Amino acid sequence: MEQRTNISVPVSNRVSQIPKSAIHEMTRLSKEVDDVAFLSWAKPTSGTPEHINRAAIKAIEEGKTGGYSEPAGLYELRVEIVKKLGEVNSIEASAEEIVVTVGAIEGLCAAVMAVIDPGDEIIIPIPGYSSHVRQVVMASGKPVCVPTVEEEGFCLDIGAINNAITDRTKAIMFSDPNNPTGSVYSKEELEAIAEIACKNNLIIITDEAYEYFTFDGYKHHSIASFPGMKERVISSFTFTKTYAMTGWRIGYVHASKELIPQIKKGHIPFAICAPVVSQYAAVEALRGSQECVDNFREHYEKTRNLMCERLDRLGNIFEYQRPKGSYLMFPKIKLERGKDSLGFAKRLLKEARVSTTPGVAFRGESHLRMSFCVPEKTINKAFDRMEDYF
Repeated sequence: MEQRTNISVPVSNRVSQIPKSAIHEMTRLSKEVDDVAFLSWAKPTSGTPEHINRAAIKAIEEGKTGGYSEPAGLYELRVEIVKKLGEVNSIEASAEEIVVTVGAIEGLCAAVMAVIDPGDEIIIPIPGYSSHVRQVVMASGKPVCVPTVEEEGFCLDIGAINNAITDRTKAIMFSDPNNPTGSVYSKEELEAIAEIACKNNLIIITDEAYEYFTFDGYKHHSIASFPGMKERVISSFTFTKTYAMTGWRIGYVHASKELIPQIKKGHIPFAICAPVVSQYAAVEALRGSQECVDNFREHYEKTRNLMCERLDRLGNIFEYQRPKGSYLMFPKIKLERGKDSLGFAKRLLKEARVSTTPGVAFRGESHLRMSFCVPEKTINKAFDRMEDYF
C-alpha cells in the first residue's frame, strides 16, 4: 500500500478558532515546578463535607448508582432543588422546570445551544468567565464582549450593553457573583438588564455558581425572581462551589416549562444524565446541615481580607477592586511588563514559584486572577515569595 504523506486532517472552524486555554496552560506549567504556591485554581481546597461523602457511599452500597437516571435528573433531587430555589433565590419553580446537569458548565452549554442559531449574538460583560465565550463560539454564535467599569468595582455598563444590541442579538449571558472579578451586581443593575431584555425580547442566561459567597453586606439577587422575568431567564447553578464538590460534576438549570424541553434536547447528547452517584450526594447536600456553607463563607471572607492586606503591601505592583463576592479577585498589574499577563504569570511561576491565572483568559489583559479559596498559609507563602521577587 502506498504511504501517504502531508495529510491535512480536517478540523472544524468553530473549534480551531478557539485559542488554547491560558488557564489550563498555567495548570500544565505548574506541574513542572516544585513547591508551587497555588493561587490559580478556582476550586476549594477544603474537601467535600463528610456527610455528603457518606450519602454517596450509602447509595453505592445500596446499588442505586449503576444505571442512568432520567435525563432531567432524579425526581427526589429536583424536588429538593425546587425547595432551595424558593427559599434561597425567591424563584417559584416546579420539578418539571429543572434539569440536573454535569456541573454548571454543561447546563450552560445546553442553554446556549437551545437559544441561538449560527451567526446569532450573545452579549457577555467582560472580564468574564472564559468558557462562556467558548460556549457561544462552539454553538456557531458570535460573542459580543462589553467591558465592565473597573473603576466602579467592575459594575455593568448598562449604556454600552444597550448600544451593543443588534437585530442578531438573542441573549445576555453573565456570571454573578462574577468570575474572575468578584463583583456582585446590584439589584438596580439587574433591573436595568431585565428592562433591556424585555424591550428587545432577549433571553438572559446566568451563571450563579458563587451565589452563597458574598461579603460586607452585599447580596446576590437571582434575576429570574424579578417580576415578569421567569419566562425569559435560564438560571444555572452548581454544587461545585457551594459544597466543595468540584470533582463530582453536578449542577442544574432552571427555566420555564417552554424552554426546559429545548434545553433538555441539548443536554441529552452532551451527557444523557448527570452522574447518578453525584446526584445522590447532591440530595444530601441540600437536605443536610448547611453549617458547612456558612463555614466556607466565613473562611473565604477571612482569606479575602488577608489577600487584600498582602496586596496593599505590593501597592507599587498591583492595584485592585475589593471583591464583593465569590472567592476570586482580579488585581491589575501596574508594571509595563504586566501588559502581557500570560508572560507575566509564566515568569511569576518560574521565578517566584507562585501560580496565578493570566487576565487574558478572561478578556481582562494586564490583570491576574488570584483565588482565595485556599488556606491562609498558602496566601502568605505566595505573597512572601512575591515580595521577595519584586
